[in-house]
Amino acid sequence: MWDQLDHADEYILYPENFGADMSLDETCLSNGDVYTILTNKDAHGGKGALAAMVRGVASDTVSAILRKVPLRQRLKVKTVTTDLSSAMMLTVRNVFPGASLVNDRFHVQQLISEAVDQLRIRHRWEVLDAENKAIREHRQKRKEAKSKEERELIGQWEPERMENGETMPQIMARSRHIILKHKSKWN
Repeated sequence: MWDQLDHADEYILYPENFGADMSLDETCLSNGDVYTILTNKDAHGGKGALAAMVRGVASDTVSAILRKVPLRQRLKVKTVTTDLSSAMMLTVRNVFPGASLVNDRFHVQQLISEAVDQLRIRHRWEVLDAENKAIREHRQKRKEAKSKEERELIGQWEPERMENGETMPQIMARSRHIILKHKSKWN
């Protein structure tokens, strides 16, 4: 009989799968239950990858289960990769005192992308404000013209166009997804 059957509805624990490089994440199953999963990165998702699966994400609950593994074995863990969740980071600090905490690249890139997009949006508003000011000034200049000929010399307002024929507001509006790409991948 399986040695984890009596507690498998709350957690399963495979201390033999603990290694130097681990990953801690949460997942939501189809029935809505949330589980914290500890995996051995060296197994690359294959046999020996699952080290623990604990119902819930609360740091105290997850830590209590993971502390069932002897400290000597937990001290062999050198890195634990996790998302930016404070509960996950607290669990790593509580359970793996000798391990370095590594934030996963996806979440860091997501934060950087959001920050760059906020800057892009702010700059876009500055560009739109400058364009609106230029339009108002142009209209005022035409309004102050003393003759029809002078108004014709001033002409209709034309926005400044870049080398590709687009105006700066147009570029700022469509640059959301290309701004983080290498220049060679712009088209």
